[in-house]
Amino acid sequence: MTADRLAAATVNKIVTVNEAAVDSSAGRKLIVTALRLLAAGHPITVDELAATAGVAAPDLAAAPVGGDIEYDDQGRIVGWGLTLKPTPHRFTVNGHQLYTYCAPDTLIFPVLIDEVADVESEDPVTGTTVRLTVDPRQGVSGVEPAGAVVTFVDPERFDATRVRATLCDPQRFFADAGAARQWQARYPGMRIVPVPEGFSIAKDFAALLETGATPVSGCC
Repeated sequence: MTADRLAAATVNKIVTVNEAAVDSSAGRKLIVTALRLLAAGHPITVDELAATAGVAAPDLAAAPVGGDIEYDDQGRIVGWGLTLKPTPHRFTVNGHQLYTYCAPDTLIFPVLIDEVADVESEDPVTGTTVRLTVDPRQGVSGVEPAGAVVTFVDPERFDATRVRATLCDPQRFFADAGAARQWQARYPGMRIVPVPEGFSIAKDFAALLETGATPVSGCC
């Protein structure tokens, strides 16, 4: 599967799972708007999200990845792909310590929020901390270890009603391809790519989430 088809199949599966309740255009707008608001480092209200996105009375439970939205005790959103709650993927933007649900999110979200992010994520096999900086225009830099890779789940093998558990959790950074292959044995069809190539795929994801347009990828 080519990079653009991987992105298209994954995004389409996510945004259309509950299209009868929330159409795919509104769903994309809600999640992208939520990412941009959460990047400021504080919780957001449902009303604030709806007003900013221009979507009336959204049914967030039916929105893309809606079942994985995190709320605080005041009913405010604290996580929707990008989260204020700790995960294995640390994502620092403008001094705000944030986190993401999965490794590829750290490559996708800088493009969607148009901000540079510093990333740290632990390899679940070796325990090595993978570090990098993601610039939406310049790409990735400062990748440590230099041979680090990132994984993408086969879009046919995740449950669109349980995105965090079946898509996000398995997608990780690894110190090298050897470590990733040990992990891959648990997830048939999982794709392993060098981090810079992962960013190329991430740009396709971002384009699809933001506009719904099919990207033209020069990768793979």
